[in-house]
Amino acid sequence: MAAAVASTNGYDRAKEVKEFDEAKVGVKGLVDHGVNKIPRIFIHPPDHHPTAPESDRAKLSIPIVDLEGIDGANRSEIVEKIGKASEKWGFFQVVNHGIPVKLLEEMMEGVRRFNEQPKEVKEEYYTRDPKKKFRFSSNFDIYKSKAANWRDTISCFFDVDPVDPNEVAPICREALLDYAKHVTQLGETLSEMLSQALGLDRGFLKGLNCVKSQLLMGHYYPACPEPELTLGIVKHTDPYFLTILLQDSLGGLQVLHDEKWIDISPVHGALVINIGDLFQMISNGRFKSPEHRVKANLKGPRISVASFLNPLTNEERMYGPIKELLSEEKPAIYKDILLKDYIAYCYSKGLDSIAPLEYFKL
Repeated sequence: MAAAVASTNGYDRAKEVKEFDEAKVGVKGLVDHGVNKIPRIFIHPPDHHPTAPESDRAKLSIPIVDLEGIDGANRSEIVEKIGKASEKWGFFQVVNHGIPVKLLEEMMEGVRRFNEQPKEVKEEYYTRDPKKKFRFSSNFDIYKSKAANWRDTISCFFDVDPVDPNEVAPICREALLDYAKHVTQLGETLSEMLSQALGLDRGFLKGLNCVKSQLLMGHYYPACPEPELTLGIVKHTDPYFLTILLQDSLGGLQVLHDEKWIDISPVHGALVINIGDLFQMISNGRFKSPEHRVKANLKGPRISVASFLNPLTNEERMYGPIKELLSEEKPAIYKDILLKDYIAYCYSKGLDSIAPLEYFKL
């Protein structure tokens, strides 16, 4: 692994990574110390860096779907829009989704308040222990990645066992727990519409327990003194079933579409939805899990909250292309796998490498 090997010219990456991690202050801690040059572990290879925008890129934007009337006469039209967006883009934004705008604002403010606390308070939650339901860290894959991302993260895992509210930091507890409940409800609604968009029964994906667990991650991207040298998040795909993303007004999120990086412009009160690798797999490639990234920025902080929806991690169920979607003309292109094996593989590789789905192709 890149982080495990000392390079030539006297540079010891492993040592720098270890020192950064053990300081428990994250990227925000570097900014608070007044760095005007980013540490070497955050410098990305030149081919990772955003280039000047193409002249025709500004004309493109991901679809915005209004969910108003999903249980009435508009449902079939909404389902069709979601299906087309999932096939062509793998990304779309939803408005009138049922989550109060005030709660969206409180959730983002909770992430901001947590990260802007004194380091002595934050470091109590700093851990890489996967058994902790609520934790604070920076770069989950820092010991595997070729370059670190310019962001810190609080995460909370809702799975088989309930989250003890006392484990969640008081400064963001109420908003986080309330927001997570609303996201679960929205995830179930979206799974029903996505089922119908595939031509399946409304409850088909719910029957597969596709949105039973949630990993909520609140990302904090401090202002970066050298944004041209690093990224907020490197190019990657999401390994999960479905992602529901709340982003602030600063921008920076991009999706790779037809070999061009397209800006996903923030829309007040909207949520960004994207198809994950597991959904691409079970739809046999019909719905796309696209590569996306977040640019670093001189301004800041940028705040986003990503909720990754997935089956329960203790599921022994095999997942693979849905049999009802297969035919002689459209045979399976992915293997059937155990969910726990799939997730373990995804976490073992980190973000900046080949998309996990390539490994599971037939």
